[in-house]
Amino acid sequence: MAKHRSRRLRKKMHIDEFQELGFSVAWRFPQGTTEEQIDKTVDDFINEVIAPNGLAFDGSGYLSWEGLVCKEQIGKCTEEDQAIVRNWLEEKKLEEIRLSDLFDVWWD
Repeated sequence: MAKHRSRRLRKKMHIDEFQELGFSVAWRFPQGTTEEQIDKTVDDFINEVIAPNGLAFDGSGYLSWEGLVCKEQIGKCTEEDQAIVRNWLEEKKLEEIRLSDLFDVWWD
C-alpha cells in the first residue's frame, strides 16, 4: 500500500509532483578542434539551447563531453527537450552524439 506523505516531505524527497526527470548527453568534437572553438560552442550551447528552454546543464570535457541536462526549476524534461538538444548538436556537426532515456535525476 502506498504511503501518504505530506507535501513538504514529498518536496524534500523529490517524489510525486516534485520528481525531476533529466537525461545524460555526450558528444565528441572533431579531431583538431581548437580550445577557442570548443569554448565558443559550449557557450553557444548554453546560450542558444539550455537557457532559453529553461534547462540546466552540468558537464565537462575537452574533445569528448559528457553531462546531465535537467530543468532549471523543479520539473520534468520531455522528449521534446531531448530533440532540441540532439538537433542543435547535430547542426553543429558534433560527433558520437548520445542521449540517454529520461530518468529520475534524484533516484535513478
